[in-house]
Amino acid sequence: MAELTINTEDIAAALRRNLEGFTPDLAAAQVGRVMEVGDGIARVSGLPDAAVNEMLEFEDGTIGLALNLDEDSIGAVVLGDVDSIAEGQVVRATGEILAVPCGDGLLGRVVNTLGEPVDGKGPLTNVGTRRMEVQAPGLTGRKPVH
Repeated sequence: MAELTINTEDIAAALRRNLEGFTPDLAAAQVGRVMEVGDGIARVSGLPDAAVNEMLEFEDGTIGLALNLDEDSIGAVVLGDVDSIAEGQVVRATGEILAVPCGDGLLGRVVNTLGEPVDGKGPLTNVGTRRMEVQAPGLTGRKPVH
């Protein structure tokens, strides 16, 4: 039977060759878990830095809107199929405040709660986006109504 010899220098050289040019694909993400879900609301824990009106992404891609920020949990409105959300699922903070499409391109179109077209007419054109909640202009900055 042939004797097997292992040269540590050869192993180290092979490892160096394989690791050369390797760049890990790492991204830090804030994640939490669904504690309970019911009546279109998911109670989420583990996202201490979430903001009001921040979009949260559930494990299946469904979007939720962080509204009720308690010390230990978040009440998030599920903006999709609530039946696909289950206790224990992972929830990721997106860092994005909810913005919806606005403009003349919405005229005659049917969109879902996130402003995505559901009428089969293709993507929206001639639209911009605007945050869902914005500070109203002061009285002197408004146009008069006659």
